[in-house]
Formats: sequence, structure tokens, C-alpha cells
Amino acid sequence: MLSRALRSACFQGIFLSVLLWLSGAAFQARAAAMPAASSSPELAISGLGKGAAPIDGPWQFRTGDDLAWAARGLNDSRANGWQSLTADKPWGLQGHANYTGYAWYRRHIRLTPAEGASPDFALMIRHTDDAYELYWNGVLIGSNGGMPPHAKWYFTQPPQTFGLGPARDGVLSVRVWKAPQQSFDNGDQGGFLTAPVVGSPQAIAALKDTIDYQWLRRRQFMFALDSLYGVAALLSLLAWLRDRSQWLLFWMAGFAIGPILNLFLLGMPLGMSDAWALGLAQPVFGITDISLWFLLLWLLQLNDNRVLSRLVRVAAVIDITSTSLDGLLTTLDANPRWFAQVQLADGILTGIFTFLEALPLVLVFYAIIRRRRLDPARWLVAAFAFLTEMISVVRIASQQGSRFTHWTLSQKISAPLFTFNGNPIVAQTLCSTLLLISIIFAVYRYLVENSRRQAALEQEFKNARELQQVLVPETMPALPGFALTSAYRPAQEVGGDFFQIIPLENGSTLVVLGDVSGKGLKAAMAVSLIVGATRMIAEYLTSPADILAALNRRLYGRLNDGFATAIAMRLNPDGTCVMATAGHPSPFLNRQELNLPGALPLGLDPTTSYEEVEMRLGVGDHFALYTDGLLEARSQTGELYGFERLESLFASSPNATQATEAAVNFGQDDDITVLTLTRLATGQESTASHSAPELVPA
Repeated sequence: MLSRALRSACFQGIFLSVLLWLSGAAFQARAAAMPAASSSPELAISGLGKGAAPIDGPWQFRTGDDLAWAARGLNDSRANGWQSLTADKPWGLQGHANYTGYAWYRRHIRLTPAEGASPDFALMIRHTDDAYELYWNGVLIGSNGGMPPHAKWYFTQPPQTFGLGPARDGVLSVRVWKAPQQSFDNGDQGGFLTAPVVGSPQAIAALKDTIDYQWLRRRQFMFALDSLYGVAALLSLLAWLRDRSQWLLFWMAGFAIGPILNLFLLGMPLGMSDAWALGLAQPVFGITDISLWFLLLWLLQLNDNRVLSRLVRVAAVIDITSTSLDGLLTTLDANPRWFAQVQLADGILTGIFTFLEALPLVLVFYAIIRRRRLDPARWLVAAFAFLTEMISVVRIASQQGSRFTHWTLSQKISAPLFTFNGNPIVAQTLCSTLLLISIIFAVYRYLVENSRRQAALEQEFKNARELQQVLVPETMPALPGFALTSAYRPAQEVGGDFFQIIPLENGSTLVVLGDVSGKGLKAAMAVSLIVGATRMIAEYLTSPADILAALNRRLYGRLNDGFATAIAMRLNPDGTCVMATAGHPSPFLNRQELNLPGALPLGLDPTTSYEEVEMRLGVGDHFALYTDGLLEARSQTGELYGFERLESLFASSPNATQATEAAVNFGQDDDITVLTLTRLATGQESTASHSAPELVPA
């Protein structure tokens, strides 16, 4: 018979066995009533208060797409097609290289807030490649970008935060869509780059602020450099607008504006889609390259080479066309229907403008073999342009198709050389900085040199203006029996028209009026030769025909392939005049144009002879001589002043100033000189007046 103690122990054991059996049955009944639990490993985060914790470790992963995969009770075991990946690196580095399209991540998490902490939680995802949707227990709680058929993703993604509310136990699912590979992708992309972080809303907001600050801090140097580019672009553009002839400043502005534009397109998280960012950035890259080519063309003094200049212009057209077309192709990248064609066209266009990026190497090499004598500042530009473009060409070329070649050269080139105040400095950035500094210095030196040349040119124009006082006298001598008026209006600061009134020993007066081909300083210097020769010839010749013939012989071969027209007239006090013309427009008597014998202009044929015509001016006759600038005045619509207007003008017997103003108001296109003579009655006092622009020192 059992003792009382033994009987008591046996009874307690039977009671506990029955109790355990009843508890197990109740648990099984409760589990049967619940949905099937997820097979993913659970991540328990307890005591979550004001801080945040990463959702790291193994996530369940599967390629393909099914919205049912967001459900909490889904069986996401390996047997059901799922596998484990970490969230700290993309799926391309975890056995799914070159995969594009849909994929899912799942993680079962259990959140327990600390005592007294906020009951709500928030989530932060730093970067996911490319677009994604976020689900909590099968319910969509947020997204970034858009899914096909209206796919949208961002070139630059800032951290995204999402509210989870009072979440405790459940499954976090992320539906990811990876865009088709670009020609420069290496196939390692896709999905998470860093693990998501969960915590209180305040902690997540503080963490995002910290990450944003670190992002800004790591880009201080880049922002400073791009700001310097922006200032250089603005100053260069303003300087060019003040003087449109300074094309070096225009190309400097084009070169410097590129980095600041691409900073906004590619370097700032402004919410611009990847398609638009890359699409607009491609032609900006083209503009930057083209501007650099023309900068080198001018700085290396190669712009006088027609073949090389034409080569650069043709390359510029091809480059801006290919980069613009390549930019347009980015809008079709996400369409599977055109994927193969887009990839082929992208490869061809990329090859074209990558090849053209080597053009600075040609320019620098040509400058070296030509042994251009340039100052060190320009050779610095050439050296840094060579290095910058060489790095760019090699990096881009090795990047193309790297997912097939597995070349890592582009990654090595893009690796930081050193860190400056938390800013990683790569070879491209370093060379670009040195290139910008050298260009600014070279352009400054160029402008200083140009300013000196301009000052010297201004001095030449000052001398020419002083010379003009000799070519066209400021005061007119009175001609007995005539009222004389003259007007001179050059098209530029100095012109090619001339006239001289030279008293002769026999009481007659020699009037010579003419026009040298061309304008400006060169024409004025030719005029000085003509005026000096005319005054010398008039000392021993009085016949207008002989004077023109002697003048023609002296000018032959001395006008630099140019010529001069002229009319010479000897005017006697009794009103008779003898004249001869050398290809000059015939004068008007009252409203009729005189019919003078034609002849070659001066300086073309040393054997040319000239004929004289004699006539007498009656009292009141109005005689007008002029240069072709009066006849060839041109309106804004391109209409010439013409003979009909000229006849109407001289029919009114205008003085020289009135005739000149009529042509200037119509539209001056060339130098204008007018001289009028009116025969006075016996006893009337002779008068002389002259109108010309004021000649002031430079």
C-alpha cells in the first residue's frame, strides 16, 4: 500500500499532466483559428523609445510580381520560391546581377515601445533602386516613384519617411521595380542599398536631418566649385553682351554654365524624374564640350585655321545632335516594346559623342606641332583640358557595356583620391577644378591683352580722326561768284570719302571729290595718299584730265587691290568749268544728271586716259557733286534710295546738309559726301559752309 506522501505526489503529477494537455489543446485551437503565420524570420525590436533601429538581417526576397505577396499570412519560405537576402546591398550583388523588373522584399517584425514612449512609429528608407511601394500587413502605406505602365523613378533620391502608426506585430513588404539597364550600368544595381530604419517619428525625422546634413557636408566642395562656375558664366555672359565681338567670353559662358545646370538636374534631389534629368543633362554635356572646343580654338590661337575651325563646327553640330537624341531616348527606356531598339541606338549615339569628346586632344596636339608661341596660362589650359577630357573619355568608354565586359576601370577612376574636410575628391573633380582656374586666368590674360590692343587701336583711330581734318577740311574757302556748301558724313569713325578745294594761280579753283573702296582706317589711309598726291600734282597741272591721269599712275599698285573713283573740276570765275571723271557718279545740274564719258577708276590700269567736258553755269544754276553713299542709302527693309529719289531731291536745289540728311534719315549704309555750287548774280556776295561730324579725341 502506497504511503500518503507517495499518493500525494502521484496525484499532483496526474493533475499537472491533465493541465498541460488542456493548455496545449487550447493553444492548438487558438492557433487553428488564426491565419497561417509567415515563414519569414521575425525581427523583434523591444524597448523602442526616442531612438531608431535598423531593420537589418535576412529579408525574404523573390523576383516577379503578385500583389498577394504583401499579405501578412503568406508562406514566404524557400520551398515556396523565396530566398533570403540582406538589405545592406543591392540584389545585383547577391546573385541577381542584371535583373530588372519587379521584385519583393518581406520582413516579419515585432515592435515593442519603451514604457512611456510614443505609441506611434515611423519608417525611413534611404534609397531603393528604382521605384517602390511599401506595405504593412498587406495595406499600402506609401510609395516613391511610379510603377509601369506609367513608370517614374528619380536619378537622385533623398531619404523617404513613412508613418506606421501604432504598429506592433506584422509583415513589412516592399514591392520594387528596377528600370531597364542603361548602357553605363554594370548590372550590380537593384533594390535596397541600405537597410530601412524604424523608430519614433521624432527619431526618424532627426535621423533624416542628420543624413541630409551629411549629404550636404560631403558636397561642400562640389557646391563651391559649381558656384564658381556659375559666377564665371554670369560674368562672362554679361561681358559678352556688352561687347558681342568678344566670342571668347561667349564660349566661356557656355562652358561654365554646364556644371551649374547639371548640378540642378543630376546633383540635387529636386524630385525630377530620371528620364527628364538625364534627358536634359545630355545636351547640356554637349554644350559644355562644344564650348570647351571653341575656347581652346581661341586660346590656342587656332581660330585662324579654316580647316580646323570647320572641323570644330562640324563636330559641334554632330555632338549637339547626338547628345540631344540620346537625351530623347531616355523617355523610352522603360517601355519594353522599344527596349532593344533604344539600347542599340543609345550605344551608337554614346559612341559618337564619346569619340568626339577626344577633340580637345586633337586641338592641343595640333597647337604643339605648330609650335604656337603662347603664354604659360594658355598652355596650362591645354594641359588640364587634355587631362580632363582624357579621364572623361576613358571613364565613359570603359563604363559602356560594363555589365557584359565586367571592366572595373571606370569605378577605379571614380574612386576618391583623397578626402578634404569630409568631401571626397575624385580625379575628374580635381582636373575640372584646375581646368576652370586655368581658363579663368587665361581668359583674364586674354582680356588684358585685348584691352591693350583696343587702347592701341583707339590711339590709331584718334590719329585717323586727326588725319580726317586734313582729308576733309573743316572750313571752306569762298569761290568768287558761287555759293558753296559741303557736307561729309562717314559711315564709321573715319571714312573713305574725300574732297579738296584748291585755289589755282590763274584765279581758277580746282575741285576734286572722290571715294576709296572700303571703309574705316584702311580707307582713310588710302585717302591720305590721294589727297597728298592731288595737292602735289595741282602745283604743276591744271587740266582735270591730266590731273586724274597723273593721280592714276601714282596710285597703281598702292591701294592693296582696291581702287578709287574721283571727279576733278576746274571752275573759273566767269562760270565756265572743265571736268573729267574716273568712274565716279555724274553730277547733277539742277535736276538733270550730266552725261559724262565713262572711264576706269583710279589705281586699276596705269595707262588709262581721261576725257574732259566743258560747260558754263548760268546765274541760279544749282550744281551738285556727291559720292555713291548718297545714291546707295538703304532703308530698314533693304530698299535703295535710288535715282528717282535722287532726281526729286536735287530738283528742290537743296544745300549739301539737306541732301545728306535726307539720305541719312532714309538709312545710311556708306560714307556720304555732297558738295553743291550755286551760280550767283553779279554783285552777290560769295558764301561757303561746311557740315561734318565733330572730331573729338578718343
